[in-house]
Amino acid sequence: MSISQPHVCPIKRGKAGSDREFGAKISISLVDGISFVDRISWDNFNEGIDLIAQTKGYRKRFGCYPESVHADKIYRNRENRRYCKNHKIRLSGPKLGRPPKVTEANAQKLKAERQQARQDEIDRNAVEGKFGQGKRRYSLNRIMTKLSHTSETAIMLSFLVMNLKRWLATLLFFVFHRARMRMVKRDFCITLGCQAF
Repeated sequence: MSISQPHVCPIKRGKAGSDREFGAKISISLVDGISFVDRISWDNFNEGIDLIAQTKGYRKRFGCYPESVHADKIYRNRENRRYCKNHKIRLSGPKLGRPPKVTEANAQKLKAERQQARQDEIDRNAVEGKFGQGKRRYSLNRIMTKLSHTSETAIMLSFLVMNLKRWLATLLFFVFHRARMRMVKRDFCITLGCQAF
């Protein structure tokens, strides 16, 4: 506990590297490499209760529900599964209950489901990578501000800079791609002109 920062409390995580962590707990959603900070809390909370609010936030931002949600195990509770099923959202991960027995009739279907689950896990790694990127390159693990509001502002600014870098990279890709296509088109026209003479 800190006397100068009473809002910072230890959060028991039970991870292999450290039993407890200090600082804000952040819940984000990632859409095409762009991060949306959905919740910042200084208290320990169950992330599983955020899925419904995050999908509603997605609908508010983009006008429709997501086709699929790639979430950690803690998000795959019965309430979230029911919500996703009602809104025709595919929730990543295995179904509840005993896995079905493999027969010749369902072998191809089960193989496709395993491949889809594997791809969902690969896609979900981008969220973990975003936290790693924030900690390594944008000082997300070294927030030095004293007040909770200024710490939350510093966290939001880190994610804002990460998003701006992503937008800039996308913009530069399209600018260079378009310039390259113009060069290719010009070379193509010149080549045709040479062949015509």
